[in-house]
Amino acid sequence: MSFTTPSGERVRCSAATEDKTQAQEFHDKLKAESWRVARLGNKPKRTWDEAACKFLLETQHKATHERDKEKLRWLQQFLRKKLLNEIDRMLIDHIAHTKAKETSPSTANRHLALIRAILRKACYDWEWTDKVPKIRLFPEPKHRVRWLTPEQVKMLLKELPAHQQDMVIFALSTGLRQSNVINLEWSQVDLERKAAWVHPDQAKARKAIHVPLNSIALAVLFRQSGKHPSRVFTYKGRSISWANTSAWRNALKRAGIDNFRWHDLRHTWASWLAQQGAPMNVLQELGGWESEEMVRRYAHLSKPQLLQHAELVSNVFIGTNLAHPKKKEVRETL
Repeated sequence: MSFTTPSGERVRCSAATEDKTQAQEFHDKLKAESWRVARLGNKPKRTWDEAACKFLLETQHKATHERDKEKLRWLQQFLRKKLLNEIDRMLIDHIAHTKAKETSPSTANRHLALIRAILRKACYDWEWTDKVPKIRLFPEPKHRVRWLTPEQVKMLLKELPAHQQDMVIFALSTGLRQSNVINLEWSQVDLERKAAWVHPDQAKARKAIHVPLNSIALAVLFRQSGKHPSRVFTYKGRSISWANTSAWRNALKRAGIDNFRWHDLRHTWASWLAQQGAPMNVLQELGGWESEEMVRRYAHLSKPQLLQHAELVSNVFIGTNLAHPKKKEVRETL
């Protein structure tokens, strides 16, 4: 097909059909649509498929890109070829309740958030539609932070195979996520400077992370030295692709530890730091968190730091002799 729009733009593309009549109809439709856009200011009618495709192209840098594609594949059964202005609250509520029944409200919320992100881009960034339907998320309970005591970690380490012991110790010493531990390369480590780093494309927030190496982390690295030319952590000379193995799960059972994931090692690391009085801003930088909200989960564990400030109230009592009032003063107050 080939035609020129009222603005002078030359359009040349395939009609994706061998039928000349269908090609002519598609040609006429596109030409008429371009005229309405140019002369009447009408927006071309865009479909969900177009919006989803454009969204994926613009967000290839996201750490959740692959997971977004999985969600979109599931959503296609409801939204395939739907015009954006046909996607209303009733349809979205149907999608939400279907997903919640299949999995859970929290999983449904992840899908709803993706729909909302795409529709907002289509409306506010691309101007493909005039409004975005209100999307209501399911309420989610706030789960407590799962972490282990040093005694529990000691029991777990006893049950783990040697190569996983060092991986766990390193994770607890640095706070690195599972993927950053198992994919760590020697090119990312400087033993002299006692530092390691995570490249932006390896970090969840897509920002480089500087990792100071304490004495325990360094000892782990020295034990791994010479085992592999590029990878730090290996098993029988081969790189490790996954930490949540049967050996890991069986070790948890033998240690009597329930409801604990590998990622909870990161929560344990952060909890231990908070309990030792590490300031929240330092904890945020060490953990590579983008928002303060993520770090506040550990604020209630920061006892030494909080106690120091709480003790300031004692000064008021002591300075005004409120700590030991006379009996007569108490009766008058009552």
